[in-house]
Formats: sequence, structure tokens, C-alpha cells
Amino acid sequence: MSEELHPSTHPPLPPTTEDDRVAWLRLLRSRRVGPATFHRLMQEHGSAQAALEALPEVARAAGVETYTPCPVGVAEAELKAGAALGARLIFIGTPDYPDLLAETPDAPPFLWAVGDGAPLLQRPMVALVGARNASSLGLRMAKALAGALSERGLVVVSGLARGIDAAAHLAALDHGTLAVVAGGVDVMYPAENTKLAEDIARTGLRLSEQPIGTVPQARHFPARNRIISGMAQAVVVVEAAARSGSLITARNALDQGRDVLAVPGHPFDARAAGCNMLIRDGATLVRNADDVLAALPARGEAPAPPQPDLPLAPPPEKRSLAETARLHSDILNRLGPAPLAEDQLIRDLSAPAARVSPALTDLEVSGKITRHPGGLVSRS
Repeated sequence: MSEELHPSTHPPLPPTTEDDRVAWLRLLRSRRVGPATFHRLMQEHGSAQAALEALPEVARAAGVETYTPCPVGVAEAELKAGAALGARLIFIGTPDYPDLLAETPDAPPFLWAVGDGAPLLQRPMVALVGARNASSLGLRMAKALAGALSERGLVVVSGLARGIDAAAHLAALDHGTLAVVAGGVDVMYPAENTKLAEDIARTGLRLSEQPIGTVPQARHFPARNRIISGMAQAVVVVEAAARSGSLITARNALDQGRDVLAVPGHPFDARAAGCNMLIRDGATLVRNADDVLAALPARGEAPAPPQPDLPLAPPPEKRSLAETARLHSDILNRLGPAPLAEDQLIRDLSAPAARVSPALTDLEVSGKITRHPGGLVSRS
């Protein structure tokens, strides 16, 4: 993803009024507006309300004649449902929003949170993920790691799935743990983890970027995984098959500049194949919590000196309809069903990012391309 799209380049000012909060919800819940497009529109138009007013014209420029942003009533109903649940919104740019997550290219503009563990969001975090059909040894390892790491002051983050995730949360309960869920924060999935989800909220938090009441679909899990890795200093994979969601989390972590660590397993055990592959490819081998701690930045390490703010991206240049159509065609010709990094696309086109990025927004709103976690795009 190009630097000017990065939310931390110029993070939007968080909402301060109820009308602002409604506008943020409406913008992100509008059809075909994901986190990356949200940040682009906020950067171009300065506020969620201004972006909402511009969306129909953006859609028309992309060939969609009829486009209606998310209605006010839908956003207000979501806020009301969250309040009834006792959930609260954590907006990017506020002190509670996790610092490392805010630095990722497709950071969620806001997260729903349920629980009493808000202070955990500003402590160092480590993600523990792994197989749902974990072995007995894998579960023991996850519990040992999570328990020891949480006792030493690290916050354990995972995805509340059965298997390794659940074992990690359970072992870290006493010190507080963060569960990032794929559906709404009120949807207990899988149902077998309902009590665990309730217990997590007593000392930690359940978090989600999805609307209240959302039943998780397959497409929600990769998006959930990039939040888990984005919040953490490092991702530890305990057990994972060669093709698994845990490896997606590991790839996200690498894309986000996080450390990836893995617990080795027997070569004949398919549940260890992914971990062994990660170690073969350079991931740190983990035997115990000390190995994890040794791989993390030193506590109390002096933070990097603050960088001066980069200038705001210039307003998109005006182009004729023919030029716009030609650029859209060039982009679509370069893309296929396999996701491609936006930075690579820009290099392939030999065009300025300031021209390509608004065109990608047009094409996403028109449904011709799909954005994926990690700054990837593909043809729809």
C-alpha cells in the first residue's frame, strides 16, 4: 500500500460528538467501503460527513449511477445495540486504541469492545494462535506459554477459536487477555466457548470491527487475523497445518513487520507442518516462554524519536473521463483473481501513487476490485 494511504501518516481526528460517531459508522458501513478506502476518503475530504456527501459522485465516476451510503438509521441502530450490550467504540486516534495496530496500513477505523480490561490495550502484547483440532501436547504448550507470558506482564491476544486459541485465553485469564472475534462482539462463536468469552470480559476484552450482531462468515476470519497480528509485537504459532488460518496470521505479521515464532513438531504430524515450514523459512523456534521473551524488543527500550508529520497528500488531480477510463482499464488489465500488493501494482503501472490510489477507490466502490488484508487488491 502506498505511504499516503497509511492511516498513521495523518490519522483522522477521532469523532467528538454523537453526529461524528454516526458519520464514522455510516462511512465504514457503506457498501464497498473497507478500512483502506475509509482512510483514503477521510484523507481526501477531511471528515466522515464530507466523505459521505462525496461518495455518490465517487461511485458515478466509477460507473455506478445509483449509490446510496449507509442510512443514518442503520448507524444509529448499531450504536443503540452496542449501548444495550454494554459495549463501547474505540476509535483510531484515541488513547485507548492500540498503538501498533494504528500503524498498520488497513487499521480498523474503530473497534467494538466488551469487557473491563481497557488498560490492557496499552500494554505489550503477544499473539498466540494455532490449530483448532490441536493435539494434547499442543494444548499443553499453549497453556504453558500463555500462562508464563501473562505472568511476566505481556498481554496474550488470540482469536477465541477452539483448540490453541481457547487454551491460550484460558491460561491468561487471571491476568487479562484480549480476544479478537470474527463476528459481532455479542456473537459467541463457537458456542462451546461461550463461558470462556464471558470470563474474558471480566478481566480482559472481546474486540471486533464487525457490526453488533454479525454472524461470522468465512471472509471475516482473514480480516480478524490481521487485527490479531497488528496488535501484537510478535505472533507465536503453536500448531498449524500447511494450509491454515494460523499461517495467514503469520503472513500478516510478516507484512506488518512483526516477529513470527513457531513451536516445532514431529514431521509426521500434519498439525505441525505449518510450524515446521515457518521455522524452515526463518521463524524463531520456540521451546518455552523465555524464547519468546528473548525475541521481543527489550522492555524499557528507548522509543524511536518521533518523526515529523508528512505533508498531506495533494488533492487528486482532475482527469478527463477518457483518461480516467484508460487508467481504470490499465488497472483491471494488471489485476487477476490472485491478490497483488498495491505498491507492486503502482510500480507495474509506472504511474504516481496519487493517481492510482483514487482510481482504486473508484474501482472498489464500483465493485470491480476487492481489497484484502495486508494492502493487497484483486479483480472481483
